[in-house]
Amino acid sequence: MKYRVLGKTGFDISEISLGTWQLGGKWGEKFSEKTAQSILNRAIETGINFIDTADVYNDGQSEISIGKFLKKINKRIYVATKSGRKLNPHNDEGYNEKNITGFINDSLKRLDVETIDLIQLHCPPTETYSRPEVFELLDNLKKKGKILNYGVSVEKVEDALKAIKYPGVASVQIIYNMFRFKPAEMFFKEAARKNVGIIVRVPLASGLLSGKYTKNTVFSKDDHRNFNREGKVFDKGETFSGVKYDTGLQAVEELKKIFPAEELPAYALRWILMDKNVSCVIPGASNISQVEANSAASDMPPLFKEQMEKVEEIYKKYIKEFVHNLW
Repeated sequence: MKYRVLGKTGFDISEISLGTWQLGGKWGEKFSEKTAQSILNRAIETGINFIDTADVYNDGQSEISIGKFLKKINKRIYVATKSGRKLNPHNDEGYNEKNITGFINDSLKRLDVETIDLIQLHCPPTETYSRPEVFELLDNLKKKGKILNYGVSVEKVEDALKAIKYPGVASVQIIYNMFRFKPAEMFFKEAARKNVGIIVRVPLASGLLSGKYTKNTVFSKDDHRNFNREGKVFDKGETFSGVKYDTGLQAVEELKKIFPAEELPAYALRWILMDKNVSCVIPGASNISQVEANSAASDMPPLFKEQMEKVEEIYKKYIKEFVHNLW
């Protein structure tokens, strides 16, 4: 496992880390504490030392499981969580002192820690980035010792650029993968200039880039890949990176001509790591074997120039017109 510095946090973190949206079971399946603990344990064994979660993952159970795990180990593990999506309705007005402080206090209790390494606003509305008082609140919570650092998770490059105008923002979590080029073109260099860490989520486009899905694949009714393709519950960019399912399948078949089909997920992760501005990638895992496969991507050799160029050709042919200007 190789490590990179997460911006102005100064944390030396594993370039392949762990996202825990589906910790303890696949999307739509019942949560399993045993599975969650086995995934966390194997992740640390492979060299992972950074875990990303959120207060809404498994209705708080993800944070609780991580908190239990931290009590069992002696290694320094960095934990990032997110706040804001518990708001109902999820709107700009909800990002206020009472709500955000309450959410962070609840996360502290579930994680059973005195201080959160990194708190991230959880994809707030665009207008929230125009309110300095929100970020002043986070500065005050940092001074009080409730958080060590703060950042944002965003849907759009536009929001990311607005966020890093605030000097206290230490990191930005953003979608970036073979189906989402825009962040590298318009955001990464500016983030690096301001020493802002970049956490990449949805690296496999909700599994499309695993190369395992077909037109006949059936997703359970509680799986967002079934119900959120058009953004009925949250931003559709979170589901298959906003790519139409059939279009994504076509693009994946082209990618399989460049990379070994059975190794496509690893190459998709390695492709992201080719950009030195990326601090880490946070693929999720619903079992131990996925943790192992994801972690191994850190030790892969760099992609060839020709491979990088062909990926870009596929993006321009199949994907760009549908996603580039939306996020």
